[in-house]
Parts: sequence; C-alpha cells; structure tokens
Amino acid sequence: MSLIERGRRERIVLVGVAIPPGNIDDAESSLDELSALVDTAGADAVERVLQRRESPDPATFVGKGKAEELREISYEVDADTVVFDEELSPAQSRNLEKILGRTAIDRTAVILDIFAQHAHSQEGKAQVELALLRYRLPRLRGKGKGLSQQAGGIGTRFGGGETKLEIDRRRLLRRISKLESDLQVNTKNRRVQRKARARSRLQTVAIVGYTNAGKSTLLNRLTDAGVLVEDRLFATVDPATRRLDLPGGERVLVSDTVGFVRKLPTQLVEAFRSTLEEVAEADLLVHVVDASAADPEAQMTAVDTVLREIGADEVPVLFAFNKADVAGEEVKRLLDRHPGSVALSAVSGVGVDDLLDAVGERLRLLSRTVEMLVPYERGDVVAALHRLGEVLSEHHEDDATRIRVRLPDPDVNRFVDFLA
Repeated sequence: MSLIERGRRERIVLVGVAIPPGNIDDAESSLDELSALVDTAGADAVERVLQRRESPDPATFVGKGKAEELREISYEVDADTVVFDEELSPAQSRNLEKILGRTAIDRTAVILDIFAQHAHSQEGKAQVELALLRYRLPRLRGKGKGLSQQAGGIGTRFGGGETKLEIDRRRLLRRISKLESDLQVNTKNRRVQRKARARSRLQTVAIVGYTNAGKSTLLNRLTDAGVLVEDRLFATVDPATRRLDLPGGERVLVSDTVGFVRKLPTQLVEAFRSTLEEVAEADLLVHVVDASAADPEAQMTAVDTVLREIGADEVPVLFAFNKADVAGEEVKRLLDRHPGSVALSAVSGVGVDDLLDAVGERLRLLSRTVEMLVPYERGDVVAALHRLGEVLSEHHEDDATRIRVRLPDPDVNRFVDFLA
C-alpha cells in the first residue's frame, strides 16, 4: 500500500547534479521535469538541491559532505524520500540511505513507478513488472531488512514493499524468467499480426513523441479512439492502433505509442521492445512535438535518441508541431527549421486537415505507381501484385493483362520484367 493510498502524499527532496559537458541550465531544466514526474507519481517535491561536480562520487554520487547536507535539509522539510535526477548504482543508493536516514531513489525508479500505475493491459503490466524486477535485482544485496518492510511509496509498485526480498534472489529470477517467457509469446503474436497487416497492404503510421506532447489527443482527434487524455507525463502507456481513412482515399493503420522522455530507463526500453518494434516497422512516423514547451528541440533530440535505440531512426519522419494555438512565434521558427512539417492544435482541430494531407503525400512518395503487362500464363504475378500493392486498374488485352498498380519501391524491382 502506497503512502498516497493512506491519505498522505510523500514529501520529496529533489537532487540534480551538473556534470560536464552538461551545464547548470540543463540540470535545472531536467529537475523541472523530474518535479513533474514526481507529481505524476503521486508525491510532492518540497525542496530541490542543485550541485556542480566535475564527476560523480563513486560512493554517494554527490560526495559525503553534500549527502550530509541533504540529510539536514530532509529533516528540516520533513521529507520522506530523496530523489536523484541521475541513475544511482546499487552501492550509491545503499550508502546514501545510511547517511540520509531515509529512502534514496533515482529518476529511473520514479519513471518505473509511474508506468506501474498507468499500465492497464495484461501485456503492459507484464512489461512494466519485468522492468521493475530487472531494476531491483542488482539492488537486493545487503538490503534484506530494508526490503522486508511493508511500507509503500514511490518505486515500490507491484507489491508495495517487498516481503523478505520477495522472498529471495532465486524467486526474483524465476519471476523474471516467467515474464520473459510470457512476453516472448506476445512478441510472436505481434509479428503474426504485423504479417497479416502486411498481406492486407495497409500502410502503418506510428505517432511518436515526448511524453505529454499530445499524441493521445491527436489519435482521438483523428480516429475517435477514446484513449485516456490527461495533462500529465505518461498518462497512457498502453499502445492503441486504429484505422484511418486519408483524404486521398487511402486507408492506413495509425498507432499511438508510449511517450519518450530524457533519460528513459534502459530497463523500460528493453521490456517494451516488442511493443516498440511497431515503431521500427512503421512506414511513416508522425513525430508530435509540443511547440509550447520550454525547449522543444531538446525534447526532439531525446525522442531521436530512443528511436536510434530501437532501430527506428531510418523510418521516414513527419514533424507535427502541436499546441500551435498557444506556442506563439516559436511555431514559425520550428516550421522554418524543419521544412515539410505541419503546425496544428490537436485540441481544437486546427491544422489537422493539413496533417492528413501531408501524411497521404508522404506515404505516396514511399511507393511508385507503375503500369505492367502480365502474360495470361503468369497468373502468379497478377496474384502477387494484388497481394503486395494497391491495384488501381486492370484491363484484359489480347495476350496479357494490363495492370496499373501502386507498389513500394523494393517490390517494383521484383517485377521489372513486366513493366509496360
């Protein structure tokens, strides 16, 4: 049971460290985001501390003197937990808790906690639990008594505090193995579904972007998907896929994906890899950007980093600068820097038609419309063209079938001998 369930929100001290090549402004911005994450997790940031260091201290990340200072600050503000903006090693976390006299967790634990609260599908819950267990496994050593507590709070979802290390390392490993096995089955099912979609020749569009950029709002606007929308980070973590008819008559599948964030935990990327494969195999990515954000370019960079991690950096991207109605002059600057992009407001619907036109145009550029003459004895080729492309017209002539078909470029090369 978490503290919020007992009618009291945790009180949190936030700690940021500016380490070269980063600067103090970057660290401040990251702490602002951490504060929003903590609020989403159900706690209150009551104090924040920012430190400059040339490198992390191996024992406590911030140094023993700063750790003792944090202890005094925590007493003064009656804080339950100290949250660090950088990932702590298991040893650093243990050492800090000894000095602080209270829980010391990192940004990763907060993000995992939020995902644990917001995952609703069976697969989503399994993915998040797997990420949590992989995060906790190396942190078990030396914490037998500490993890035996029934207390909850940030970072303790899926059990709300461990009962005697749940019960030990071997049991944890067995649970991880079971989750990995279950998710492998889900991965196989997803691949079968993708093959079925490929046979249907429906092109796929994945909506990606920073958390709270407006992806779910856009999906709802486009398809009446009914996806939960809240002005919070990671309000939705379960992906949704819907059909969408474009202005040119094309029907596509559009998917909303989990939001990205700076310093997205490696454990989450790994656990959600099967889900994120949908992004890597999409025909087009619509990268939704909050044009009203303090630093939209930094958020775009963070998304690009995750796309590279999951092998989706080669998929064509269309930038959609959302919240244009409140972003002011920043929208024009973003549009100038990224030619071919679109400005819109997913809430009001202004600019959504421009986005649909741009999506249709970009998808058409990814394929070619060609005309082919296929001899009647090559019925297999006609069947393949129907299976792989969009047949626009088909006429029977004296000794061949004349077919006008839209095909992806790689498939055109397979039938070059039949080009009219």
